[in-house]
This record gives sequence, C-alpha cells and structure tokens, in this order.
Amino acid sequence: MSDFNFHIIQEYFSLFMRGTLYTIEISIGGIILGSLLGLIIAFGSMSHRWYLRLPTQGYIHLFRGTPLLLQIFIVHFGVVPQLLGHSDPIVAAVMALALNSAAYTAEIYRAGIQSIDKGQTEAALSLGMTRGQAMRSIILPQAIKRMIPAFGNEFIVLIKDSSLVAIIAAPELMYWVRSSAAQYGRVWEPYLFAALVYLVLTYSLSKVLKLVERKM
Repeated sequence: MSDFNFHIIQEYFSLFMRGTLYTIEISIGGIILGSLLGLIIAFGSMSHRWYLRLPTQGYIHLFRGTPLLLQIFIVHFGVVPQLLGHSDPIVAAVMALALNSAAYTAEIYRAGIQSIDKGQTEAALSLGMTRGQAMRSIILPQAIKRMIPAFGNEFIVLIKDSSLVAIIAAPELMYWVRSSAAQYGRVWEPYLFAALVYLVLTYSLSKVLKLVERKM
C-alpha cells in the first residue's frame, strides 16, 4: 500500500466514470423492469387459478434457486441472440438483472399485500368496489409503505450484482476496473476505487430510500 499509484486511476478515470454511468443505467433498467414484472408475477402467484399460480411460483423458485451468473450467460448467449439476431451485452445485462430481480420483488409484493388485513378488502367490496379497485386504491397504497425497506435492500443488492455483467463485456464499472488491473498488473488501486464508487452509490440510494420512507 505504501507505493499506491494514483496514476492508474487518473489514466482510467474517464472510463471509470463512463462505466459508472452504465452501472447506474443498467441497475435502473433492471430495477424498473424487474419491479413491473415482479408485480405481475406476485398477482399470479396469489391467484386461485392453478394455471396462473403454478407457472409464476415456478418462475420464482427457478430464478431464486439458480445463480445470477448462470442466468446472465443464458440470457446473453441464448436469449438475446434469438431476439435480436446478435449479442448485445447491455440488453443482456438489463434483461438478466430484471428477470432475476422480478423473482425477489414478486415475493416482496406478495408479503406486503398479504400483510394487509383481509377485512379491508371485504369492507371495500361491501361498499361496491371491485377487487381491482380495492387492490389499487386501498390495499396497494398501504402495502407499498411496508415494502419500502425490503425494496431498498433489493435495489442495493441489484446495484452490487450489476458488477457480474462485466463477465459478458458490458462496459460498466467493473469491466474497466478489470481492464486497468490487467493492463498495469495492479489490483489495489482500481479495485479499491471501484469499492469506493459502489459504496457511494449504495449509500446514496439508502439515504434516498430512508427519506422516501419518512415522507410516506
């Protein structure tokens, strides 16, 4: 540590910052798509219809029971080329993170919705509301407040997990960190810098989520 070389960071700083922007974009894409898909899967997993419940519960078990790295490989080398006709690491990264996150957010939605007393749904139905109106206007607003801490943890995990997409050459932060480490044969400088960046990102997100939680 005594011969810490700041020149490596200076040399790659612009690439590190560009990679950080890609990390943020990939994470946001994964969070948004994963949350939307997770809501659909959550409703399916709570359905009384077996043909909706079984596939969605199977999805949750599949993506929670297999490594994210394996899912990234399958999406990058198998799914994306079939959809686009060619590999695209950014598309594969967002898709893999979203599919994985959807399985976890689905369970967060389910737990949050089921934590609301069923009497509130029954009261809404007695007032002439449909189940959809009751869910949208009464149950979800209350459940979301209870879900914020769990969603915060999931979003922080997703930001850290985005570092895995460097393995498919998605040009995010860890991709350039590994490139600089390989070029200079040094690990302390680039990897400690990456740790600092991830710490800033996750700490900032946790503060924003705590502010949202207090506001709600």
